[in-house]
Amino acid sequence: MPSIWRDPVVATFVDPDNRELLAVNNPAYLPRVGENVRLKGRPFVVERVRLAGGVAIEGQFEPPQLGQLSLEDQVFVTAFVRCHGSIKEMERIFGVSYPTIKSRLNRISQLLDFVETDPAPSRADVIDRLRRGEIDAQQALQELEGHA
Repeated sequence: MPSIWRDPVVATFVDPDNRELLAVNNPAYLPRVGENVRLKGRPFVVERVRLAGGVAIEGQFEPPQLGQLSLEDQVFVTAFVRCHGSIKEMERIFGVSYPTIKSRLNRISQLLDFVETDPAPSRADVIDRLRRGEIDAQQALQELEGHA
């Protein structure tokens, strides 16, 4: 760790085993969001975040999934979103074929955890809805079996 006699550390990046990877003394040298999310080829954990106005939050925070992608993959995902998912438009922008775009999307999707946006209702929720008369017994059985 840096000496207390040097400039104060703005950010220190550590690996999951708490070994220091990089200390940054000047905010101008901090990576922008998505840059250098793997330092020395290893994942890092953010331990302190300083908000505008001087408020600091300490703990152990992982960058969000999209922030853990390489800069090139972040640019690709951003372009995909801005094209509203049009692979034809992506072909035009990047000058590559449909299979190349699909291959890269598939590779990137493997790096991201799936977020369930419509989880199955809990057993208690199904029973409560049945008691309130919102669903009949057949619908309740289907939901409890995971068929709804």
